[in-house]
Amino acid sequence: MVVPYKHEPFTDFTVKENKKAFEEALKLVKEELGKDHDLLINGERVSTEDKIVSINPANKEQVVGRVSKATKEHAERAIQAADEAFEGWRKWSARSRAELLFRAAAIVRRRKHEFSAYLVYEAGKPWKEADADTAEAIDFMEYYARQMIELGEGKAIESRPGEQNRYVYTPSGVALVIPPWNFAFAIMAGTAVAPLVTGNTVLLKPASATPVVAAKFVEVLEEAGLPKGVLNFVPGSGAEVGDYLVDHPKTSIITFTGSREVGTRIYERAAKVQPGQQHLKRVIVEMGGKDTIVVDKDADLELAAQAIVVSAFGFSGQKCSAGSRAVILKEVYDQVRDRVVELTNELTLGETTGPDVYMGPVIDQASFDKIMSYIEIGKEEGRLVAGGEGDDSKGYFIKPTVFADLAPKSRMQQEEIFGPVVCLTKADNFDEAIEIANNTEYGLTGAVITNNRAHIEQAKMDFHVGNLYFNRNCTGAIVGYHPFGGFKMSGTDSKAGGPDYLGLHMQAKTVSEMF
Repeated sequence: MVVPYKHEPFTDFTVKENKKAFEEALKLVKEELGKDHDLLINGERVSTEDKIVSINPANKEQVVGRVSKATKEHAERAIQAADEAFEGWRKWSARSRAELLFRAAAIVRRRKHEFSAYLVYEAGKPWKEADADTAEAIDFMEYYARQMIELGEGKAIESRPGEQNRYVYTPSGVALVIPPWNFAFAIMAGTAVAPLVTGNTVLLKPASATPVVAAKFVEVLEEAGLPKGVLNFVPGSGAEVGDYLVDHPKTSIITFTGSREVGTRIYERAAKVQPGQQHLKRVIVEMGGKDTIVVDKDADLELAAQAIVVSAFGFSGQKCSAGSRAVILKEVYDQVRDRVVELTNELTLGETTGPDVYMGPVIDQASFDKIMSYIEIGKEEGRLVAGGEGDDSKGYFIKPTVFADLAPKSRMQQEEIFGPVVCLTKADNFDEAIEIANNTEYGLTGAVITNNRAHIEQAKMDFHVGNLYFNRNCTGAIVGYHPFGGFKMSGTDSKAGGPDYLGLHMQAKTVSEMF
């Protein structure tokens, strides 16, 4: 009997023992920084001269690790190994594959603070955000393992006298997994173990900004007993290794989380049938968001201001679910704006090795430069009411920034900034607020703060997003509780952490026998 799924609890760092344990983990990991990490191809470690150097975005002088960089030749060896390993792995029972995930989850749970400490150093995550990231990685393993045990039995269909019919799921083949840097553990782990537990083999190409935590997770899967060749670790250039594996005729599934630009490019390339390819590739892409919080005139205004600030500035706004827009009805606009500014100015910004820092750096120089350029655009299109300053002398720090009085179709209200910037717009009525909320090409998350039941029912039908929240912030989806994925140009709405996600990695097979 499998224990029912239960979300991994977050750590309470106000408890003295928890705070001390995390400080010890930070010390332990600090001593491990700067090490080399190899490729993993067919169960063998491969070191290359060319390295991806991962640095701490809060302290550019601190090297988190040096990760071997794969070439096309390495990618070819890896996909041949994965293709060969698939023949054995696909025949493992669903329960056996699930039990391997349970063991991996148990290993991570015992080392929870260690993995969170890596996220502090490599991604610049504050303690709370890092802890939630690690908890989500555990959740994905626990949830998908249970889902696979259930799906291993197939689904009920009808039979007739003298005829027995079954509807079962079978693995697809080799999966290419390209996770993002912002949830460097959670999404990386979730998108890797979903194809694994469904019987596929995996090529894991981690984000170049956060490859070390991925390398540490690969070690966990090895310790849990994953056979050689079932997962191959191939960090490398998107233009070289990424394109090569997307195009490869032996690739069956492609999972990508990242920008709209890259996601649509992968989608297009994967549609082309290559010489020797005997199947259509299945593509799961989760891309960007321009997520809106709508504040009704009949709302708890303190809740509204808190929700806007949490949604906008958690992990420096570097979430596809971040609330980067707020559309506020005119009757309460001034009051909500002023409270948002007050709360924003209270936030702490700095290096995240300390426990009392709310917001850390953005991920790298390119992100810093992009966000600062948008802040200049914001000064032209709206009114800067908080923040607006950046400092990249030691790390990539940008103050939490609020712009007011933006036009609904302004660049600031249409383009994904992916940083600690929120833009406020005034609406004349609730109908107009929903219309503005829907006016971007994205449709990932949204929130409505209101005590008007009629408006709640209206928004359920008319607010066109994959994840819609009422009277709370628009970030923080929990595996098994809030299946996650978006509409429109936010992606294929795969609903990660939900009951339909594993099915995307398998093919349904009908077996009928006459007696």
